[in-house]
Amino acid sequence: MVTTVKDMLATYQADLGDVDRDKLTRCIKECLACAQTCTACADACLSEGMVGDLTKCIRTDMDCADICTATAAVLSRHTRYDANITRAILQACATACKARGDECSSHADMHEHCRLCAEACRSCEQACNELLQALG
Repeated sequence: MVTTVKDMLATYQADLGDVDRDKLTRCIKECLACAQTCTACADACLSEGMVGDLTKCIRTDMDCADICTATAAVLSRHTRYDANITRAILQACATACKARGDECSSHADMHEHCRLCAEACRSCEQACNELLQALG
């Protein structure tokens, strides 16, 4: 997986335009990592004794995982590229990751899985915002 994203982008026959390939590659990777981490965090929350107290955490985990997965998919397609859709999904992903990171941070001192999830969300949020800035 480490080089697959970059390698796949390199095989694309059409011109990707002015897209910063390094930022695009990083964003796709961060979205995929965040989706996996959020899914694992939700599952770990379900195994906690006080699962009822983690309902919002679980819900935002799953929402963020779905949005990150969709973002990675949209960013991986370039045929008939629509910059408006790309910007909108990047903004949605950054927003979801911010909310997710904030929620998990509130549990980080009690649950290691929440601490790790918050880190992944912050990293993904940053990657989305950097790609948004690069797109102009």
